[in-house]
Amino acid sequence: MKSVSRHADADVAVRCADLSIGRSGSAGRVVDGVSFDLPHAAALALMGPTGAGKSSLAAVLAGIDQPGLSIVGGEAYVEGIRVRRPGRRLRELTYRTGYLEQSAGARLPSRMTVSELISEPITSRDRRVNPRALAVRVATLLDEMQLPLGAAAKYPYELSAGMRQRVAMARSLVLQPRLLVADDPFANLDIEVRQAARDAILRRRDAYGMSTLVVTNEPEVATELGAAVLVLRAGHAIAAGPSPQQLLWSPSAEADHRLVAS
Repeated sequence: MKSVSRHADADVAVRCADLSIGRSGSAGRVVDGVSFDLPHAAALALMGPTGAGKSSLAAVLAGIDQPGLSIVGGEAYVEGIRVRRPGRRLRELTYRTGYLEQSAGARLPSRMTVSELISEPITSRDRRVNPRALAVRVATLLDEMQLPLGAAAKYPYELSAGMRQRVAMARSLVLQPRLLVADDPFANLDIEVRQAARDAILRRRDAYGMSTLVVTNEPEVATELGAAVLVLRAGHAIAAGPSPQQLLWSPSAEADHRLVAS
């Protein structure tokens, strides 16, 4: 039986209404008039070609400061928090949202140990955290990601690409977020480890209703996560559906069905 917490402050995890994102110095829009709802305990896969605006949309919804990017039209809410000019609630937004950026494993700070990297989202907010409890949480995440306990004391450059990606995922999950925003989360993972990472996401969905917004061009990722799909091209939504196999395409995109596998 699912034990899903009540999200009394928001009726959906994410709501975008005619959302447009612009880039400073450019007349065009990175994302143009996109609308969708992501329910609690559900998943949505953003798909489409390079330059479609998928990663920019994901970062903005996660509350990540991307130089030059800003919401220029419409609205977006994440767990009831207005993403456009959130003010003091930005800290709350980034607390409730776990963010796994594209190539996250390759971007880990080299001067921090694995234990410090996974712990940092907690220690940066609360210096008085119980060290023993934090060590247990790190060890639990290492085990869940099929990483040896000894990896805690290592530095990223001492790990394989797949191990670094799993460290990055553990870091994105350490705060037990209500929403996970993950950009190509299973990159560099072999089949067995990929299943462990997928199960970590599904486990949190079932335990406390975590929602997932994933950027991917692999239809199987959407299928594995039971995700609905939104296909973007040049910032516009051109198809949507409950699965990669059940997409409703806009009339102008009839020739672009290949995008879900590009």
